Amino acid sequence: MSTTTSHTPSPTPEPEGPAEGPTETTAVTRPARLIQNEATTEIPVHLLFRDDPETGSVPLSPAVVGRRQGTGEQPRFRRPAPAKPRPAPQVDPALVERPARVLPGSAGVLAGACGTAGCVATSWWAGVLSPLAVEALRLPEYAGAGLGPAQWAAYAGAGAMSLFGFGGLARGRTGRAWVLGLFGRYRGTVRRTGLMWVNPLLLRRRVDVRLRHWRSEPMPAADGNGVALRVVVLVVWRVRDTARATLGVEDHETYLRECVEAALVRMPVELPGSAKASVDAAADALTRLVAADAGPVGLEVFSVQPVRVEYAPEVAAAMHRRRIAALDAQHRASVLTSVVDSVEDTVTRLTMRGLVELDDYERKALVKDLTVAFCAGRGESGQ
Repeated sequence: MSTTTSHTPSPTPEPEGPAEGPTETTAVTRPARLIQNEATTEIPVHLLFRDDPETGSVPLSPAVVGRRQGTGEQPRFRRPAPAKPRPAPQVDPALVERPARVLPGSAGVLAGACGTAGCVATSWWAGVLSPLAVEALRLPEYAGAGLGPAQWAAYAGAGAMSLFGFGGLARGRTGRAWVLGLFGRYRGTVRRTGLMWVNPLLLRRRVDVRLRHWRSEPMPAADGNGVALRVVVLVVWRVRDTARATLGVEDHETYLRECVEAALVRMPVELPGSAKASVDAAADALTRLVAADAGPVGLEVFSVQPVRVEYAPEVAAAMHRRRIAALDAQHRASVLTSVVDSVEDTVTRLTMRGLVELDDYERKALVKDLTVAFCAGRGESGQ
């Protein structure tokens, strides 16, 4: 704080007697008291308390008051900015399930039989068919033309027809589908059942499209207060789009498991014993999160329900003691409430019916005795 010195004349008392000589007026230097704020604006103290009726304007410079540590001023909390929406996983838009072109199984059987018959006829034509086969098939006797280029070409054509006919036969089962691909390109999905013929050059990948239940292993989670938990969930799901589930991700079952684990980290889990409405709301929110993450890869999630919730091993003992203490405090509060209500009801009835007339001291004594008696009775009944 800066100080400013001012020279103020101090009056000297006049002597009662005649003045012997000229009097000298001495000036006394005193520091003036000032009030100074953070912008170094100085206000003399004598201007605040002087009795002069005339007031003059004191020019003040603009003051800027900042926050000081230790003044008790509460900081202003900014409202949390709304979280940006998480980007949804994207899959190739062209990768959508479509039916593949297949033929009935009878066509494959017929083609295979024709190829086999062509091989037999070519052998008879070349004269290499055994006499027993000729006699069993009742073929005419023929000396044979030998194995020439024509015979080898006939063998190749008949053999290829036989391999394609019998090699393309497949059996479709209920609840299973075939995802077909050719040289890394998706060629369609087969959901038909029974015997059918599929191009043997296509790569087949079997996919289970039935409604499935998956019970997870204990996964890490947290409650609303951030306490570590271990949760076992039951997931009801199925494959809706076989093309995306098979070709969009490496392993759709592993992807679903990781989606459930990520949702448990983001969503607080209700502890056992909570209200049914809150438990159902938490399960619905968890189901929506998992369904939103797994939907783009062709998985349809119907339910994600926690079936076992327990504290993590590192906090289990502490939380168990805390829960016991909370239950004990709740029991004591209920006992005290019931005792107070009983004492109040007893004193009110005695007073209203005129059985006793009590002053303040007697009323306090009666309340004290009844409270002790009721508490002792509750304690004995609790034991």
